[in-house]
Amino acid sequence: MANEPKWLKAARAKLGTKEAAGSANSPTILGWAKRLGTKVLGMIYNADSVPWCGVFVAYCLQEDGLDPAPIAVRATSWSTWGQALRPERLAPGAILVFERPGGGHVGFYVGEDLKAYHVLGGNQGDAVTIARVAKDRCIARRWPTGRAVIGKPVQMAASKPISTDEA
Repeated sequence: MANEPKWLKAARAKLGTKEAAGSANSPTILGWAKRLGTKVLGMIYNADSVPWCGVFVAYCLQEDGLDPAPIAVRATSWSTWGQALRPERLAPGAILVFERPGGGHVGFYVGEDLKAYHVLGGNQGDAVTIARVAKDRCIARRWPTGRAVIGKPVQMAASKPISTDEA
């Protein structure tokens, strides 16, 4: 999309990237983690079986020269990154943070319907996909500090079931 921020274009280019089956690891996902490094991620990341939604978000933002959240691998650490956005001010590329059993989830806003945000994220069904995540699970809506919010909320059809576990 023409008006989208560079980091969201970078995320869209990764749609379809998948974890490796079984005990194998995706060289692509591990490559993202290696390029980010342990200082950014807050841990040694060596298996795509470890939740990687934060790795995905950090890598896409870094492609646009933006510093990720401290301990970027931890989804909930994104809840204080950048500046807060009100729900009515959301725009494609906003970072959304969600609660889920056993942890959190983070991804990029691409649209919404009445009940759910449409989230482009990593580790959604073990791949980079666009999933519907219930709005009432959202604990933070963020935008990079110092970057103008471009765009406005995007209304979309509720075309698939709401995700219940993104791990």
